[in-house]
Amino acid sequence: MFQADLIASCIKNNKVAKKQFFDTYFGKISHVALRYSKNSSQSEHIAMQGFAHVFSKLNQFKSQSSLTINEFIKHEFISFAVNYIKEIRSEYYVASTVKAIDDPDKTYDLFLDSKFIDVKNVNKDVLIKSLQSLVPSQRMTFNLVVIDNYSLLQTSEFLDTNEQSIKSTLEKARFNLQKNIETNLKLSNYESAV
Repeated sequence: MFQADLIASCIKNNKVAKKQFFDTYFGKISHVALRYSKNSSQSEHIAMQGFAHVFSKLNQFKSQSSLTINEFIKHEFISFAVNYIKEIRSEYYVASTVKAIDDPDKTYDLFLDSKFIDVKNVNKDVLIKSLQSLVPSQRMTFNLVVIDNYSLLQTSEFLDTNEQSIKSTLEKARFNLQKNIETNLKLSNYESAV
């Protein structure tokens, strides 16, 4: 089934099309949910509710001619995930003690000038675990800007804050993520040696 036909059939509540849509997109959504959540349990919950949210918005896709179906689904799901996490106020408003560096030329490349991290040894599980260890605001900011390529302005709109706060949070996230990766690499190397 072509994508336009698949979406039209899903909107008409065709069971075969709905299953095909699920089989095609749920895995992608689950992967994104894993990056935005604090653990696999929260990830599963966000993925299921987020998938239902995306599915309910499919009728809006036809009016969104500027986005591909993949872009539309990703944007709708990320929007859902961010709002879901922001609603967990007890988790979201956690302060960090890391001070940001105000440098306009600052790069957010994690591995630039790192003496401790060998990029070749960082596997996906270590990266996900390290990302999940960040406080929610840092995790979301890093995901939105660095991984999902949203601009600072778009990220500030997602998170209801100003661009300067996004820059500061991004710097904190970069610093903490690098520390988390170093810690998790040491743990994974220790576990594999035992």
